[in-house]
Amino acid sequence: MADERLKLQDPRHQYPEPPFNRQPQPTPGLAKTMQPRPDHGEQSYTGCGKLTNRKALITGGDSGIGRAVAIAFAREGADVAISYLPSEEPDAQEVITLIEQAGRKAIALPGDIKDESVCRKLVKDAVAALGGLDILVNNAGKQKSQPSLGDITSEQFDEVLKTNVYALFWITQEAVPHLKPGASIINTTSIQGYDPSESLIDYAMTKAAIVSFSKSVSKQMIEKGVRVNAVAPGPFWTPLQPSGGQTQDKIEKFGSEVPLSRPGQPVEIAPVYVLLASQEASYITGEVYGVTGGVGIA
Repeated sequence: MADERLKLQDPRHQYPEPPFNRQPQPTPGLAKTMQPRPDHGEQSYTGCGKLTNRKALITGGDSGIGRAVAIAFAREGADVAISYLPSEEPDAQEVITLIEQAGRKAIALPGDIKDESVCRKLVKDAVAALGGLDILVNNAGKQKSQPSLGDITSEQFDEVLKTNVYALFWITQEAVPHLKPGASIINTTSIQGYDPSESLIDYAMTKAAIVSFSKSVSKQMIEKGVRVNAVAPGPFWTPLQPSGGQTQDKIEKFGSEVPLSRPGQPVEIAPVYVLLASQEASYITGEVYGVTGGVGIA
């Protein structure tokens, strides 16, 4: 199966460009109802054995970036456990099928990671089912656009902080004893951690915290031979956006503000996670990789 993405072509027009139709969804949203459907690499990603026999846990692995990473990891030879909310089961089962079609073990772990006990059990269950853990991808996130600071309720603030920061802390803490030299932790931050939007105050706060966490923890973990890095996406076409992450008027022109003039598709960022998880990145730790459509994170 040829990887069509790798043909020489103009990146500005390689994937769908705005304008898009308005498409409101209830939180957390499903990829299968988006128009156009995001490309997670279902038909296009081809692996070459970079993660043979690795064991990976990916949070938010049902859709969006997490789904693309799960597909890529499996096609690179890894067994993969994915966590997701129970309401995301339709998307998750599609991912489980794709992992199995790649000839790898697939583990489905539904649960709400705002709960500490769920986070800790998640790691224990993944380790037991996979027979160990080599790669942890903290990717799950919650984002809700609000027009002003006063519109962010305490309930929303609590949900965003617990999903994006508390869960990452609990899951990483629980995973560390299982990680051996050569293992990798990859956290999903955002361009919002560097250039925050006025309507995503709480979300941007959490993404800045993830940058700091990743850099701090990398200094500890390299003493154990474990690398820690982060990836900072710009505008990517995922269910996070139409399900409240952006207003519907912004969905219509989503991605148009970056130099590439379109949103990224999840498959376009998956290779960065593959690199950081693989031994090819043996000299990379404490770094944040921006994939922003040309905006940059400096």
